[in-house]
Amino acid sequence: MSTTPPTETTAGSPSARPTAEPGAPRGLAGLLRRGGYVLPVIVFIGIGIAFAVGLTLRPDIIPSALIGKPVPEFDLPPVRGRQLGLSSADLKGEVSVVNVFASWCVECRREHPILMALSDSKVAPVHGLNYKDQPADAQEWLDRMGDPYTRTGADLQGRVGIEWGVYGVPETFIVDRRGRIAYKHIGAITPRLLREEIVPLIERLKKNP
Repeated sequence: MSTTPPTETTAGSPSARPTAEPGAPRGLAGLLRRGGYVLPVIVFIGIGIAFAVGLTLRPDIIPSALIGKPVPEFDLPPVRGRQLGLSSADLKGEVSVVNVFASWCVECRREHPILMALSDSKVAPVHGLNYKDQPADAQEWLDRMGDPYTRTGADLQGRVGIEWGVYGVPETFIVDRRGRIAYKHIGAITPRLLREEIVPLIERLKKNP
């Protein structure tokens, strides 16, 4: 009986191609099963890229939907120990600054001397929106640190802050003489920001009818 001699194979011949191991998943089922291992890796990489991009963004320039629009209607009582509260009606007729602050806010402590300097300069009245603070703590804060505000509204529940689109504390707004929000800054004011952005904008708005 004759036998067929074994065929010699080379690396490039079809018979030399690797074959799937016995029991290995094939076709769509195999891809889906392997995807169970690959997908978490892809998701992890995507999260890492998003985080890296986020670090390059400036949170203080998050756009506000209220820019160019009238301030929300509100009427707040004064902070304990102060005589003048704050309302939307108080923000018409002159360019003004509204600063959102709280005694529990660490960054507010850092920017407070800058607000005092801005108030002393008489460039524009500075009003305070006291956000989710305890009345006694807010009073003690202003008595001890100094009070740069012409008017100070106590937003105990934070409802007015929500209407203003407050992301956190501190935040600072510039309101034009018609009561429209012209500028918003998230985070503590720096001397450079005050010198290069806030004061020049106030001066420009004061020249507009």
